[in-house]
Amino acid sequence: MTPAVLAELVHSTATSVLTERGVDTAVLPEVVTIERPRNPEHGDYATNLALQVAKKAGMAPRDLATALAERLAEAEGIEAAEVAGPGFLNLRLAADAQGEVIRQVLTAGETYGTGHALDGVSINLEFVSANPTGPIHLGGTRWAAVGDALGRILGAQGAKVTREYYFNDAGAQIDRFVSSLVAAANGEPAPEDGYAGDYVADIANQVLAAEPDALGLPDAERDEVFRRVGVQLMFDEIKRSLHEFGTDFDVFFHEDSLHTSGAVDAALERLKKSDTVYHADGAWWIRSTDFGDDKDRVVIKSDGAPAYIAGDIAYLKDKRERGFDLCLYMLGADHHGYIGRLKAAAAALGDDPDVVEVLIGQMVNLVSDGKPVRMSKRAGTVVTLEDLVEAVGVDAARYELCRYSVDSPVDIDLDLLRKHTNENPVFYVQYAHARLASLQRNAADLGLATPGPDEIDFGLLDHPKEGELIRTLGEFGAVIAKAAELREPHRVARYLEELASAYHKFYDVARVLPQGDDEADGLTYARLALCEAARQVIANGLSLLGVSAPERM
Repeated sequence: MTPAVLAELVHSTATSVLTERGVDTAVLPEVVTIERPRNPEHGDYATNLALQVAKKAGMAPRDLATALAERLAEAEGIEAAEVAGPGFLNLRLAADAQGEVIRQVLTAGETYGTGHALDGVSINLEFVSANPTGPIHLGGTRWAAVGDALGRILGAQGAKVTREYYFNDAGAQIDRFVSSLVAAANGEPAPEDGYAGDYVADIANQVLAAEPDALGLPDAERDEVFRRVGVQLMFDEIKRSLHEFGTDFDVFFHEDSLHTSGAVDAALERLKKSDTVYHADGAWWIRSTDFGDDKDRVVIKSDGAPAYIAGDIAYLKDKRERGFDLCLYMLGADHHGYIGRLKAAAAALGDDPDVVEVLIGQMVNLVSDGKPVRMSKRAGTVVTLEDLVEAVGVDAARYELCRYSVDSPVDIDLDLLRKHTNENPVFYVQYAHARLASLQRNAADLGLATPGPDEIDFGLLDHPKEGELIRTLGEFGAVIAKAAELREPHRVARYLEELASAYHKFYDVARVLPQGDDEADGLTYARLALCEAARQVIANGLSLLGVSAPERM
């Protein structure tokens, strides 16, 4: 019995109890909250339902809890129901009812834990979107890991997710990048406001290899060659590094296309008809303060040229016209003001501001030997995605970046992530999976063919550590649902560590395979099934984070 099934049982029981007492069942919440007590001695699960609705029902909380306990104690799968404190209800499940979770995992396999909360919702998930003027830095790397994981988690709840990368290939930063390439091609230092690092020289040399006569052209034509070829080479390198990191995109959208296609001009004309923009001091302004921005923003400058936000508005309009129900942006720590601006943009376009959602990610720092790592071997000024992967590998990098809330800064200890010990979180979880896979191989070597889940007596799994492991498995679906709802992939990582811990504790006290001349019995097969269920859930969770589940380590 999963927490969700138990919640339905408690809800139906409460409905019956209140109906018999002539109480309107509308006082009940739509979903009953079921939690695991911190102290296992208090039971397997607990609910505060009686405390929550007693006053509305005109009953004392303990009286309602007692009525619920008496009725639930008679229900199939409930071993005991007890009232605690002012009206908490503690529940203990029968072993065979708990074992139903194992049966569900083994039956569902790779789909166990998925849900339908977002069925039919089309989401545009834009993340990374780093300027195409250099390699992906650590902030972008964090979004590459977290954004990809969030896309998987939203998809696991039924959403249709389009992963999108917005290339900022228009504006002054591209001009500075081109100037830097030309300087490098001429063997000169980068301009004062340009880009430095070995990668600039590498790309400049590739431009010359493709266009040997570029430096001999008039300045304007020369710059256009370096712009066209150099920016594309940078694009290609960014895409390659992201792909090797396990992060791929469905759409690469070019900012420049909004200007060349007339989309920006069309959006601006539409805005002029909206009450959310106004004309002052010769310019057009958007009322972004109505949506939390610190000041209203200029959209059309006094000289008639569009401001940078104009492209953002045209881009949002384009997304909505492509049919997305939700436009989810994942932006860096220095973009907090964009929350109000983008919501104001939606309102200005006649949309519900809630079609826009913005996640802000905080900074990432690397630490080695107790000291900050500040310089890249290749980029010169920042640490890059490739630097992190070279130091610890893709799996460790992705997992570590995903296991923290994005609104918290992160210090990544490179020395810790290189360790093959339980101190290293990704090793701890992956080792649990490898250990479980090894157990199944050993069982096969012994000729033990585990029966189908419907043929196993899970009521034999009555050890407290077995119960703890089963209950942890049963929470996986709720963890994914909450991670999707709150846009928090770190919940999956932390859950996997809890699951690995529950498995290791179980394995330390429960013999799974027979030893010596011992014969396999019903308990053997029940425990093998439990272990296979644990392996499956760890694999499913790691997959949501884009991290491998090795069978040998």
